[in-house]
Amino acid sequence: MRIIGIDPGLRNTGWGVIETEGDKIIEVANGICATKTSDNLALRLKSIFENLSMVLTTFKPDQAAVESTFVNKDATNTLKLGQARGVCMLVPALAGLRVEEYAPNAIKKAVVGVGHASKEQIKYMVKLHFPKIKLRSVDSTDALAVAICHSNHLRNSMKMHKKMQNSALI
Repeated sequence: MRIIGIDPGLRNTGWGVIETEGDKIIEVANGICATKTSDNLALRLKSIFENLSMVLTTFKPDQAAVESTFVNKDATNTLKLGQARGVCMLVPALAGLRVEEYAPNAIKKAVVGVGHASKEQIKYMVKLHFPKIKLRSVDSTDALAVAICHSNHLRNSMKMHKKMQNSALI
């Protein structure tokens, strides 16, 4: 199964594509959809839409996961980030993918083991998963963490489902 993780951002939207087979996880690609800070909001959202659409066309994921937005002190910036996040959810949905959402603390816990991990700890663990990886940016690193979190969630859900089926047979 191929999973795209997306870390929404108005300046840089990170993306990371992984492939899973059982417990095995392979990094396929990672990068960012960068926007020009000199462009108005509409053009920046359009740029995210077009670039992320191209990523989905190129790498053809089966599933998508997006990091939830946290609310910061500046309501205007939070609203703009929410709009970028909406585009990041819309693109895979238009491609027919189910889109799952994960809170930042859940992603950190899934990848590092603690919900308040630093960016450096996340980078270290992503590199541990993929020793030969060339990380494109901190945003693509975070996106790969989102994809790993979703992979873990799917794997745990499948294990739970099998246990429930087995216990029903007894």
